[in-house]
Amino acid sequence: MNMPVAKSNVSASILSAPTAPAVAKIVSLPLRQTAMNTRIRATLVKIASAVIPPLVMIALLLTVWQVLCMRPGATLPAPTKIWTEAYDLIVDPFFVAGPQDIGLGWRVLVSLQRVAIGYGLAALFGIALGTLIGQSVWAMRGLDPIFQVLRTISPLAWLPISLAAFRDSQPSAIFVIFITSVWPIIINTAVGIRNIPQDYRNVAAVLQLNHFEFFWKIMIPSAAPYIFTGLRIGIGLSWLAIVAAEMLTGGVGIGFFIWDAWNSSRLPDIFIALAYIGIVGFLLDRVVAGLASIVTRGTSAN
Repeated sequence: MNMPVAKSNVSASILSAPTAPAVAKIVSLPLRQTAMNTRIRATLVKIASAVIPPLVMIALLLTVWQVLCMRPGATLPAPTKIWTEAYDLIVDPFFVAGPQDIGLGWRVLVSLQRVAIGYGLAALFGIALGTLIGQSVWAMRGLDPIFQVLRTISPLAWLPISLAAFRDSQPSAIFVIFITSVWPIIINTAVGIRNIPQDYRNVAAVLQLNHFEFFWKIMIPSAAPYIFTGLRIGIGLSWLAIVAAEMLTGGVGIGFFIWDAWNSSRLPDIFIALAYIGIVGFLLDRVVAGLASIVTRGTSAN
């Protein structure tokens, strides 16, 4: 009589016992949690290693700056004085108190608009011309020395010519940006086209690619690291050129703000503007570098 009961108890225990998939799932939960925690820690460590050293160096530089400028007879303002006298520019970069009394954020946007036009034209023209020159040995040899000479001319040296040609400050500033940033784009694109491996050209000939297909599928991918190197150099030169041009052409850009602050003896405002210029220039370079990494799949140098 007891045997069926025992069999029933055994069956019940078997039914109530967790199955193999369930056991695997239960065991995998802590493992997944541990792996996630490991990834989070690795990400935090990576962020900290990228952020903490620059912050430490900035704090050290500000401390040294503060100590040096607190001495009697110091001609430059200390960081604490800059914070006090330029507080409005720091905490509210987008205020509007009049046609010429606006925050540095708006001034940077005006300058960026000019840079976008001039740099965009330089990128299109430079890549197109560099592609053509790179396909001809004689064109490369004949034009490269001229480009090397022209690229060393200061942006301010082009400004009188642009003002004489356009008779207006806005197109003159855009021309200065264009003529300053186009040379590295042309040169690097031409070098990239010249360095396309011959094997790629042979494959294109075997596949009987037309000129457009050869340009899009062979030239651009092969020369992309060189092209983006020129674009990164060009964006930095564009930002340098607009600041220099705006100092003389006027308007509401960041360059004219620095010149106006100097004439008004507002040194703290100049330091804040320089910080804006440096940060925006860094961000512009990072944007082009990020785009280069995507297009070239990480083969371009960052």
